Amino acid sequence: MSDAPLMQSIPKPKPKLEGGKRFVMNTTFEPAGDQPTAIAELAQGIRDGEQDQVLLGATGTGKTFTMAKIIEETQRPAIILAPNKTLAAQLYGEFKGFFPDNAVEYFVSYYDYYQPEAYVPRSDTFIEK
Repeated sequence: MSDAPLMQSIPKPKPKLEGGKRFVMNTTFEPAGDQPTAIAELAQGIRDGEQDQVLLGATGTGKTFTMAKIIEETQRPAIILAPNKTLAAQLYGEFKGFFPDNAVEYFVSYYDYYQPEAYVPRSDTFIEK
C-alpha cells in the first residue's frame, strides 16, 4: 500500500471569452461627463473582486451605455435586472444594438399573472382562480 495522499490537484479551467467572441460595442458614442470615471471605477471594482457595486443616475443619464462599456472593458457577461417588463424589453433592445455579435437574451417572469385561490379571513372572502 502506498503512503501517497489520495487527493489530486484539479487544474483550474483556463479563462475563456463568452462564446469565444469578444464583447465589442457597436456605437458611435463616446463616454462623456461622469461616465469615464464611473466606467473606470466600476470596472476596477470588478477586477478587484468587489461583490456589490451601484451605478446610480437619473433617467436619461446614460446608465445603460455605461453598463455596456463596463461589459466591453471587462470582457465579462452580465445579468441585468429590470423592475418591469417594459424596461426589460427596452434594455434588451439597447444591449442587442450595442452587442449585435454576442448573445443577448431576456427573460420575463409571468408571476404577476398567476392568481391562486385565496381566502381572506378578515372579510370572509374567497378568491377563485
